[in-house]
Amino acid sequence: MGLMRVFSGSEVLAIALQQRLEEAGIETTKKDNIQSARLGGFGATDLAVEVFIEITDFAKADSVIEDFKTSI
Repeated sequence: MGLMRVFSGSEVLAIALQQRLEEAGIETTKKDNIQSARLGGFGATDLAVEVFIEITDFAKADSVIEDFKTSI
């Protein structure tokens, strides 16, 4: 099984989407490239927080993601 990126943007929005997906019973993984860059000693200026789900969960997550997109 593989992971699929469903969001890339600010940390606040990533956390909001992650909560909605988890409330729907979909397990998520968050990758924070900004924090990783800071810990590595160099900066990152882009919106680099990503949310991933299992590819097999996409059909279940699609409506949650679309509702989230229309709400922001």
